[in-house]
Amino acid sequence: MRILLFTGKGGVGKTTAAAATATLAAGRGLKTLVVSTDTAHSLADALGVEPGPEPVEVMPGLHLHQVDTQASMEAHWGELQGYLRDLLGELGLDVMTSEEITVLPGAEEVIALLELRQQAQAGRWDLIVVDCAPTAETLRLLALPEALDWHVTRLLPVGRRIMKVAGPFVKSMARVSAPGDDVLNAGERLHRALKEVRELLTGPGASVRLVFTPESVVLAEARRTLTSLNLYGYRVDAAVANRVFPAEGADDWRAQWVAAQTRLLAEAEESFAPLPIHVVPYLPAEPVGPETLAEVGEALYAGVADPFAPPGVEPPLTVEGHMLRLSLPGASKEDVDLARKGEELIVTAGPYRRILALPAGLARRRIAAAALQDGVLEVRFEHE
Repeated sequence: MRILLFTGKGGVGKTTAAAATATLAAGRGLKTLVVSTDTAHSLADALGVEPGPEPVEVMPGLHLHQVDTQASMEAHWGELQGYLRDLLGELGLDVMTSEEITVLPGAEEVIALLELRQQAQAGRWDLIVVDCAPTAETLRLLALPEALDWHVTRLLPVGRRIMKVAGPFVKSMARVSAPGDDVLNAGERLHRALKEVRELLTGPGASVRLVFTPESVVLAEARRTLTSLNLYGYRVDAAVANRVFPAEGADDWRAQWVAAQTRLLAEAEESFAPLPIHVVPYLPAEPVGPETLAEVGEALYAGVADPFAPPGVEPPLTVEGHMLRLSLPGASKEDVDLARKGEELIVTAGPYRRILALPAGLARRRIAAAALQDGVLEVRFEHE
C-alpha cells in the first residue's frame, strides 16, 4: 500500500493537488482513499460530493473519508476525557465547562491520524492520499507521535507505581479521584496507536509532497518545511509548483509575473534538487469535480511514468557502523545545534527539535566528531 501526504503553506493549493492525485490514481485503476487532516475539510467541496460517516464513493475506485470527529473522539479519547470530566466535576466545575476544558488542542488532527491508521490496516486500498493541514500544523502533528512516545515511555510506568501507592491517599486527602487502571490502559492504547501511525508514515511506502506557489515568501517556507520534515524522519519525494503562469501570449502585466516565477522556479530546482518539481499551470477556472481534477492530475504528472511508485528516496536517518547520518537539506551550520544527553541525541534545526534515542551500538559511545556537509549532518562515534 502507498501513502502520499500533501502539505504546504495555507492557500497554495495543496487540497487541489491531493484531490487531483487521488482522482488520477483512481482513473488508472488504483483503489484510492483520499482523507484530510485539515479541520477545514475542503476536500468534499473540491470533489463535489457530500461526505458521510464512512468513506463515500466519488467515482469508481475513489472514496473520500471525512472523519466524524465526535464519534472518533469518543472511541479514542473517551475514557481519558471521561476521567478528566469527572475530576473537574468533583472540583466544582459545571458539566459544560468540563466538556470544553477536556477537549485537547489539536485533538481533531490527532483523531484524523488515528483514523488514517485504521483505514491503512483495513487492507481495502492501494493508495491513501492525505490532504494535510498547513505546514506549521502539519509539522507539529507529525512530531507528536515521537514526542509523546518519549514522554510516555518514561512517565507511564512511574505513574502506575505511584498510583498504586498514592491512589487511596489522593482520594482521602485531596477528595478527588485518582486515575484507575482503565484510564492508564486507555493512555497506553493511545500511545501505541500513535507509535503505529509514525511507523506507517515514516515507512518505505509513505512520502510527502510539498506544494508551493512561485512566490518568494512561499518558497522560503517550503525550504524550511523540507528541512523540518527530514529532521523528523519523513521522506519527501517531490515538490509541486502550483499556479504557474504560461509564458505564451502574456501581456505586459502577466509578463512580469512570468519573469518573477521563472526566476523563483530556478531557485526552487536548486533548493530541492535532486527532488523532481511537478508544475501545475495557472488554470482559467477553479478545478471542482472529478473530471476537472483528473485533467489537473494529468497536467501535474505529465511525463511521469508512475506517479504512485514507492518513493525512490532513502530514509533521512541512517546508521552505518559508528556513523549516524541525518539529511537536513537547506540547513546551514548556524541553524543546526547538537547536544548529547545520556543515551539520546538532541538535534535542533531552526525552530524545531528532535530527541533521538540512540541505537544500542552507539548509546554508550562518545561522540568523536560532528559536521554538516552538503545538507547532511554526520555524527561519528568513538570506537570502543
